[in-house]
Amino acid sequence: MAPMMAASVTAARQCRKPVINAGDGVGEHPTQALLDVFTIREELGTVNGMTITMVGDLKHGRTVHSLARLLTQYRITLRYVAPPNLHMPAEILHFVASKGIKQEEFESIEEALPDTDVLYMTRIQKERFSSEKEYKECFGQFILTPHIMTGAKRKMVVMHPLPRVNEISVEVDTDPRAAYFRQAENGMYIRMALLATVLGR
Repeated sequence: MAPMMAASVTAARQCRKPVINAGDGVGEHPTQALLDVFTIREELGTVNGMTITMVGDLKHGRTVHSLARLLTQYRITLRYVAPPNLHMPAEILHFVASKGIKQEEFESIEEALPDTDVLYMTRIQKERFSSEKEYKECFGQFILTPHIMTGAKRKMVVMHPLPRVNEISVEVDTDPRAAYFRQAENGMYIRMALLATVLGR
């Protein structure tokens, strides 16, 4: 268990009031998962039946860890595109599999994209690497460009928990399928609702 995760668990055990986990290191990010599912529903009308492709640092990406867990409440297919040493942790894969969710691995965005309904991009997290060399070996492997987007469905969405580095070209921002800024706005509403719930409003 990561130290930050242990801290959030300890806090929850000691507090008489609810504790909202707003991200715990490389562990989980449950409020992000809630806003992500809300965004998918807002953008596409439903979550059921969707193929969701997660790209980037899936090993350290707490957003994809929590989202993968939450998505097991729906009938979906999960796809993963990651550098060789940054695959989704076995613990998450086993949890998702135990819920009967189909999982697939791909070597490139282009290969996974044609049947994808939700493309969930993540950054390569420099702060998670022990050396600059290790980081540079992974950096820039998966970059979404307008050219790659020509292979995507006409009705699909591109999401990103932000901040981005270079994994989504700024030219993609004007594509109506780019939902990451709307996704960020949804985060404000979801967290407002969570705070209101905790405060008994």
